Amino acid sequence: MNTSQAKMGSTRKAAGQGVLELARAGRDVVAIAADTAKSMYTTLLEAEFPERAIDVGIAEQNMVMMAAGLASTGKIAYATSYSVFTSMRCSEQLRTFAAYPALNVNVIAGIGGYSGGIEGVTHLATEDLGIMRCIAGMTVFAPADAISTLQAVKAAADIPGPVYIRVGRDDSPVIFDDSYTFVPGIPVVHRKGSDVTILTCGLALAYVLEAADILEQAGISAEIIEMHTIKPVLQPEVVMESVTRTGRLLTVEEHNIVGGLATVAAEIMEGTGPFLFRKIGLADTYGESGTPEELRKKYGVEPSAVADTAKRLCT
Repeated sequence: MNTSQAKMGSTRKAAGQGVLELARAGRDVVAIAADTAKSMYTTLLEAEFPERAIDVGIAEQNMVMMAAGLASTGKIAYATSYSVFTSMRCSEQLRTFAAYPALNVNVIAGIGGYSGGIEGVTHLATEDLGIMRCIAGMTVFAPADAISTLQAVKAAADIPGPVYIRVGRDDSPVIFDDSYTFVPGIPVVHRKGSDVTILTCGLALAYVLEAADILEQAGISAEIIEMHTIKPVLQPEVVMESVTRTGRLLTVEEHNIVGGLATVAAEIMEGTGPFLFRKIGLADTYGESGTPEELRKKYGVEPSAVADTAKRLCT
């Protein structure tokens, strides 16, 4: 995959479109924003169903509490703001008032990973997936493009309990087409290989697929597995079989390696036998301000850097 020539699409807009399509289909959905209606595209719902869209202002905790209250009456609630705030500022509200009573409160968490870098470190969410997966009963999605995001948002409507859906900021490469089906919990093998298993999630997938092309030219066969569901992983054997066969595992994520995809991989592979394991992500540190491209380059997520790390793992 050549990311520089790929078709681009907005995961934020796709998320808003997903909520709108649920409403059009007759589902009892409501969207709540925290002064983020335009940026999180709840305006799409508001244009056709104005009574279903609410903006509480810059009050994310109130947003989640309102979503929980609406969900307690049987509505399908979507709380929409930025990843760094929904995961940290609202963690108590999500834990106690959404997850504990198992309410259908679905968080659409924007500018996740390195996509928020131009907003500064305060808006750079690189702990959110780990925080959310620690909450009992919380489902955690990190879809890879606009098409999978739309489907993930719609799938959340039928999942008991709260769902956290991480999306990006700017347009990102479109990987899938209309034939794609998002199946919660099931890892997706995008490319078979024999030398190294590369496990990734979210917007990093496009760059990992490009890295696989670079590796192929160097004579290295990489198996690419997408973990769009960080929790729960319903078929861990997909990962276990691959790593057992290749003997090498590389995780690539726009997240702290503590608590994120690398931790999920370690939990899956625990006790399965010897294999080499390397991680690309933030090494228990904070990100910096910069464009997503600058941050991917600095932290090793760009295709050539992923390929170089995989090559070292294979030698």
